[in-house]
Amino acid sequence: MEKKYKQYSSSIIYSEIEEKILKFWENEKVFEKSIELREDSKPFTFYEGPPTANGKPGLHHVMARTLKDLVCRYKTMQGYKVNRKAGWDTHGLPVEIEVEKQLGIKSKSEIPEFGVGKYNAACKESVFTYKDLWEKMTNRMGYWLNLDDAYITCTNDYIESVWWALKTLFDKGLIYKDYKIVPQCPKSETVLSSHELALGYKETKDPSVYVLMKLKESDLTKDGETYFLVWTTTPWTLISNIALAVGPEITYVKIKTEGVYLILAKERLSVLREDYEIIEEYKGSDLLGQEYEQLFPYLTVDKKAFYVISADFVSTEDGSGIVHIAPAFGADDYEISKVNDLPFLQPVTRGGLFTKEVTDFADMFVKDADPEIIQKLRESGNLYKKETIVHSYPFSWRFDNVPVIYYARESWFIKTTSISDRMVQLNKDINWYPPEVGSGRFGNWLEENKDWALSRDRFWATPLPIWVSDDGDMFAVGSIEELKEGYIERDGKKINIKDLDENEIDLHKPFVDDIKFEKNGKVFGRTPELIDVWFDSGAMPFAQFHYPFENKELFENNFPADFICEGIDQTRGWFYTLHAIATMLFNNVAYKNLIVNELILDKNGLKMSKSKGNAVDPFVLFDKYGADATRWYLVTGSPPWRTTLFDEDGIGEVQRKFFGTLINTYSFFALYANIDEFDFNTENIPYEKRPEIDRWIIAKLSSVIEEYENLMNNYDVTKAARLVSDFTIDELSNWYVRRSRRRFWKSEINESKISAYQTLYECLITICKLTSPFAPFISEELYQNLNNVTSKDKSISIHLIDFPKKTYENKKLEDKMEIAQKVVYLTRAIRAKSNLKVRQPLRKIMIAVDASKRETVKNMEEVILEEVNIKELEVLEDDSSIVNKSAKANFKALGPKYGKLMKDLAAKIKELNQEEIKQIEKNNSFKINLNGNEIELTKDDVEIISTEIEGWVVESEAGVTVAIDSELSEELIAEGYAREFVNRVQNMRKSANFDIVDRITVNFSADDKLRNYLFKFEDYIKNEILADTLTKSTNNDFSENADIGEYKCEITISKVI
Repeated sequence: MEKKYKQYSSSIIYSEIEEKILKFWENEKVFEKSIELREDSKPFTFYEGPPTANGKPGLHHVMARTLKDLVCRYKTMQGYKVNRKAGWDTHGLPVEIEVEKQLGIKSKSEIPEFGVGKYNAACKESVFTYKDLWEKMTNRMGYWLNLDDAYITCTNDYIESVWWALKTLFDKGLIYKDYKIVPQCPKSETVLSSHELALGYKETKDPSVYVLMKLKESDLTKDGETYFLVWTTTPWTLISNIALAVGPEITYVKIKTEGVYLILAKERLSVLREDYEIIEEYKGSDLLGQEYEQLFPYLTVDKKAFYVISADFVSTEDGSGIVHIAPAFGADDYEISKVNDLPFLQPVTRGGLFTKEVTDFADMFVKDADPEIIQKLRESGNLYKKETIVHSYPFSWRFDNVPVIYYARESWFIKTTSISDRMVQLNKDINWYPPEVGSGRFGNWLEENKDWALSRDRFWATPLPIWVSDDGDMFAVGSIEELKEGYIERDGKKINIKDLDENEIDLHKPFVDDIKFEKNGKVFGRTPELIDVWFDSGAMPFAQFHYPFENKELFENNFPADFICEGIDQTRGWFYTLHAIATMLFNNVAYKNLIVNELILDKNGLKMSKSKGNAVDPFVLFDKYGADATRWYLVTGSPPWRTTLFDEDGIGEVQRKFFGTLINTYSFFALYANIDEFDFNTENIPYEKRPEIDRWIIAKLSSVIEEYENLMNNYDVTKAARLVSDFTIDELSNWYVRRSRRRFWKSEINESKISAYQTLYECLITICKLTSPFAPFISEELYQNLNNVTSKDKSISIHLIDFPKKTYENKKLEDKMEIAQKVVYLTRAIRAKSNLKVRQPLRKIMIAVDASKRETVKNMEEVILEEVNIKELEVLEDDSSIVNKSAKANFKALGPKYGKLMKDLAAKIKELNQEEIKQIEKNNSFKINLNGNEIELTKDDVEIISTEIEGWVVESEAGVTVAIDSELSEELIAEGYAREFVNRVQNMRKSANFDIVDRITVNFSADDKLRNYLFKFEDYIKNEILADTLTKSTNNDFSENADIGEYKCEITISKVI
């Protein structure tokens, strides 16, 4: 054999292996070849959600990118052509925030003074601040992505495609301008869409105040000074109050309390702080038109105000049943004010500051003013009660601790409500993983869909391509060609855009702001707003290809996506915008399948952040454990759609349990294959001619391949990875290799040994294939270690080969071995429960199974006895001889049916004998004669209790009952010590780096009793450890002190020269 299988030391540094593999992939252009090889294959379309590269990547990005990568790798193995185009989200507030920090800009108003052109140039330069770091992480974790041909949302080509989409929507009448109450971020002074708003909700404390508003003189005040009791959680809006609303059918009362008269809803009397006396009752309709005094007279009104109106949104679920109306800060308030022709008071800037008219609080942020407003109410005697409530409230999704305010302003909207039903219908065609997110969180969001607040009053984003004349006429521009019909003015001269050099055209502010059009004798200028950055990312299915201006066929072949994957927050972000835009433009879904991954929290359930000191640097994990182990942990720890409580120790456990077992199994193969020079140059032994255990493991492997494929096709990646791990650890290592190792130890090379090599090789190479989507590095390493010797596969990389096929199926043999394994696992459970070591032989095991399994147990007797280290096996027809059973009534099931008869019925059930209980278990139903009446009961109506017979320990599961005799004879005890001694010596051989074929001499010093035990099994010991001699003394060669059971023993081993 010319080549040897690579062997590893006990301390493998996975990160070094991964770095080596990365260089191999780069040098051999393996990623590129994986696509080229399938050039003519059916495409599997994947969309990459574009990250913003002006922020550093974190652990949560590793999770999403692992899921994306493993699905794309799997589909490539299945023969699909999987293009993976990277993308960068380069517009919007996140970019502006960072640039303002760099430039020292404190407020939006400073930007025009600084210069919009210079500002946007700084934004454009900053969008790739961390691009290298993102690419480094992408590369280091093995996420294959075409970074050289990434789509970038701030390029003219991309924006032009977005403009085409906006013009299409505009021409369909789906874009309109209106004056509405909209959620607004006061720090950025820009509108938030409903999906942006949904990203920022969190629990917060707010004041809950009950305010007294004094009625003007009327019949309602005949008893004395009377006040409306009004409740609000936004005291700052009281400055703009212009009316009070009541429910016309709600019952209100005037009460006397603490010497004053108050009016509130009868159902809300519980909010009063003292005893009260009801004076009168009214319907809400009786209160309409009642005037009251303005609470804060900072502002004057130009029409009738400060009176009671009717509103159907008033309820008695909380508050006082009387709602204060401030049209500038609430959607319901605004609409009801239009109906009642109420005045409009807006004493707050877009930055959330009170204007100079509000003299006591001028230039103060409205939420910061709440305490001072409450104090002013207290001083004036208008504060009835102050409490604090904890509720969910929206905060800006891009600024920590900046509360959203609802603000009346003119904005541009997309009429998504007009396609709500179609979006709901199309959503049913999408396969969500998990399904409940699609039908629940996302489905409910679509059902409650609001028109998309499209426009933004910022600087660095895609400009809204709508030009408006002075008289309100307007049109949309949908391409650069159309833009070239316009002109700009320079030095008093008109310059046509079509006469400019192409490089001068920049589809951003301020260039597009200067462009004008002349049509029908009118001059049109661009409306100054930009668009929601989420429209950019939602347009990527077509904008990435500069569709419809080019690549028409390319787009059509890659739409909709077969697969996308992002975090749960994107249900109201990217998932929504993709879906909405695709519905409006193409009447189709944007994606067919998606995995939603949940949050990653620390092990205590807390959000990770630098400020809390619990943030995790992915690169540290890659260096310490390797990217493979990190990926495997993130996928297998819990399904991705459940919250991951990140615990770094879990990665170490994955590395030890799965990767350690896989490496050790490979190393076992490599060790003996090198000795025997096995290079697979002989013909495959037909499966039918191989030993039963070989046929079993290959049949089991075929079943694993089939189940894995089903799971992966249904995007259940966690179960798929766990399936591979369980097979590797439980079936291959702990069962097959352990039971077959003597075949590898034998010096002669016969058909059985060759079969063992061929079988283990096939298992290892197939496990590498199944592991490769999840752990691309170690699978590549082991594949090359194996294939470089055998050349069984012509591909230079495991990532260029096809998905493995089932080679041998034998369900009957699998079932047969499964029964034997079940017996073994139950026996081990008994040993653990009874503190009986695995190496301690026992006298007898009795197994009770149903008739269909008895013959199988008898056939597997030799395997079972060897595995459980027991001398004798007996198969029983039932468990009556090893278990005492009794029955008692299931009162929860029987009580409602038999009531007063239960006492007698329970007594009858308690009297059932062993044979009767046996019949119940067999037939699942039985009859009892109670006071002359025959009652038919089912197995669920009784609770069957099993107790062990004396001297035996019992375990049962899934129709298999196992009992072992726990009594130990002197002979069994001696053999147990001999087996312990063998184990210690074998570990010493390994520690001394002896070759597996080295013969040794063993000297030991021990208590007389232990010595006698060991010499009783001298031949067994010498045969197991390849010892020529076993003597009762020690010398100064390789020696150790060992505990053999309760005995101390000094052991010395020497190589026979």
